[in-house]
Amino acid sequence: MNQFDCVVVGGGMVGAASALSLAELGLSVAIIEKSVPENFSPEQAFDLRVSAISLASEQLLKQLSAWQQLQEWRVCPYKRLGVWEIERSYTEFNAKDIEQTHLGHIVENRLIQLSLWQQMQQHSNITLLCPETLIKLEQSPTDVELTLSSGTIKAKVVIGADGPNSYVRKLVNIGTTGWDYAQSALLINVETEKPQQDITWQQFFQTGPIAMLPMSGNCASLVWYHNKDEIKRLSALSHDNLAQEIMQHFPSCLGKIAITNKASFPLTRRHANQYQKGRVLLIGDAAHTINPMAGQGVNLGFKDVKALQHVIAKAIGNGELWHQPEILSRYQQKRRTDNLLMMTTMDALYLSFGHVSPLVKLARNAGLMMVNKVPNLKNKALAYACGV
Repeated sequence: MNQFDCVVVGGGMVGAASALSLAELGLSVAIIEKSVPENFSPEQAFDLRVSAISLASEQLLKQLSAWQQLQEWRVCPYKRLGVWEIERSYTEFNAKDIEQTHLGHIVENRLIQLSLWQQMQQHSNITLLCPETLIKLEQSPTDVELTLSSGTIKAKVVIGADGPNSYVRKLVNIGTTGWDYAQSALLINVETEKPQQDITWQQFFQTGPIAMLPMSGNCASLVWYHNKDEIKRLSALSHDNLAQEIMQHFPSCLGKIAITNKASFPLTRRHANQYQKGRVLLIGDAAHTINPMAGQGVNLGFKDVKALQHVIAKAIGNGELWHQPEILSRYQQKRRTDNLLMMTTMDALYLSFGHVSPLVKLARNAGLMMVNKVPNLKNKALAYACGV
């Protein structure tokens, strides 16, 4: 029977990062994943799933030696962020205002995962169990026994990083609160007429925001939020007809576009009632799924990774039994309230911009204009979002 210090269930971006961060502490780690990520070649089309990687997340990926490879593949830095509802409320955040060279990078999710996997494959403390499936787990006072499709293993700690429909969360009977939003999002990859810009922007409407995320070359990722029926209608259009709709509804600064790919997904909010149960922990989407409006999803997951590494490193440094439940509970204390605050803030913004009252519209646009007139407040909010 194989025994490990930690077993991570789920080899996505957050799961792979957690495995590496714990292996860096000298712990033996196994990671359970159903499939290996596809290799990269420059000819591959851009993936639809991308993330706005914050400065804090970039630092974590550098620490894990994954960022260098991503830069050799393809990433797109952005220095400015534009937000508005009506033109006179336009608010722009700039990296130079917080003394940074950039605010973040737009990166394809699968490339982040692949780069982390390449690092895991080189790490002597990590055992990759792939393809593999978790069947059940049972906790005892001293460890956790996991039954897999190919056999049984034991661990001092199990980390559920298996996404919003987490099986680990289900097996240990951790409930969730949340709901399905009335909206869906349409992701659209496009080639742009205009050369690459250093800005990402988001314009708000009562029906939901629209956003542009710059990508390498003359390419971009567009995000269109709307009610479910409208997104269904838009998804069914041909590329040419959808491009005509985009030209009618997106700002003129986008320029002419040619669509290369598209897909839609529903918007949901889920928050685990607890992040820890005995020797089992939840991180990333297994613990929280957030409205993607501000692009904070994977950045929150990477914050979970940093917090867990810090808790365990500090316990080891103090000579404590790092795998005891009372030590592991410190991770939940560090992350659950912070995540809940971010989720609540995003929900408040979502509800505010969907409100039809003229008074509410006046108030929210006045708020945006006020932010422009209070640089200290604006820059503090920007620094917090970037993690600096």
